[in-house]
Amino acid sequence: MTTDTSNFRVDVAKAVSLIEQHMPHYRSERVELENAQGAILRQRVTAERDQPPFDRVTMDGIAIKYSALDSGNRTFLVSGIQAAGAAAMELGDPSNCVEIMTGAVLPIGADTVIPVERIRREADRAMVEAEYVPAIGQFIHRRASDHPVGKPLLEPGIVIGAPEMAVLTIAGDATVEVARWPSIAVISTGDELVDQGESIEPFQIRSSNDRAIQAALEKRGCRTSHRSRLPDDAERLAAEISRLHEQHDVLILSGGVSMGKYDYVPQILDQLGVELVFHKILQRPGLPMWFGISGTDKPVFALPGNPVSSLVCLVRYVAPAIQRSMGDSNEKQTRVQISKSIEFTPNLTCFMPVELRFNNQGQMHAVPKPTNTSGDFVSLAGTDGIIELRRGQDEFPPGYAAPFFPW
Repeated sequence: MTTDTSNFRVDVAKAVSLIEQHMPHYRSERVELENAQGAILRQRVTAERDQPPFDRVTMDGIAIKYSALDSGNRTFLVSGIQAAGAAAMELGDPSNCVEIMTGAVLPIGADTVIPVERIRREADRAMVEAEYVPAIGQFIHRRASDHPVGKPLLEPGIVIGAPEMAVLTIAGDATVEVARWPSIAVISTGDELVDQGESIEPFQIRSSNDRAIQAALEKRGCRTSHRSRLPDDAERLAAEISRLHEQHDVLILSGGVSMGKYDYVPQILDQLGVELVFHKILQRPGLPMWFGISGTDKPVFALPGNPVSSLVCLVRYVAPAIQRSMGDSNEKQTRVQISKSIEFTPNLTCFMPVELRFNNQGQMHAVPKPTNTSGDFVSLAGTDGIIELRRGQDEFPPGYAAPFFPW
């Protein structure tokens, strides 16, 4: 039985909403910190202890008691050296000072640091410049002034980058709970497709969509995708898609979803019991995109075979949907201003490849880089992503701020 898809066309906003409504939620796992880079955090991280955990000196110099300087004493006896990583010394007599290193704990009894540039040393004496007027408490990073013990430092949903890795390190746990990427089957269909390294006929093309899709997923931290290339053979397609569905959590197909005689994918998915959610989005490129959910709650994304269309749909719908289902809480939508006017008259949402550049005033603009056709994948090289130009508007002037989606 073939599902009637005539009532399943949707606009971009509806497509995003429907995908989100039908996506499952994926599990988490605990990993070593060194394996957490780029992952989505799935736990609250709290301060293991005060940050900083002691009164920390931020300047090389000498530590003194301010009241001694304030009473007129500008020459101090150096009673020792306080190095970073050593237990706090005691200042003792207010006429003493302690030579101090950046990052060291403030000596007991001291409350002010004089930078090394403002003192003169003679043997075991340190003399403060006559004209130098310090402030009490200067160059001391006070204990708990950043975060007290127990305060939340990171919330679930954040993507772990370099700053977050530093925070996780000071939190003190050797492992962290992160989202587990689902296992993803990336399937390219078509008799014309030939993999790299294989001999190729004049009427054939290289299979690029599967590698581009996998690269986009890997850029987002996914290491669980597996590529397959299938011919336009209905029986073999049905058998292989069924097998891959059993083995993986998500199916991403490319090709075979339009209205051609050999576009078997929608019919096969229907036969396999995958419930159609929508087929065709009112956009260019990428109108034939198909989305459904199988009986075992696995999402199936069937993308157009044209390379530009395939990658546009991947970065606009598929990758964000998977990341949200993994707990990614980043809801910030980047917008960029276009550098020159764009005219687009069809009553469709337009996705335009762009290159991001800075002008002479330091402002970033999106430079439109239209492709020759939706098969002109080479033109995407050097671009940074796509902008979304809303349906129903024909002209977009310079400076128009459009939503941006990176490759």
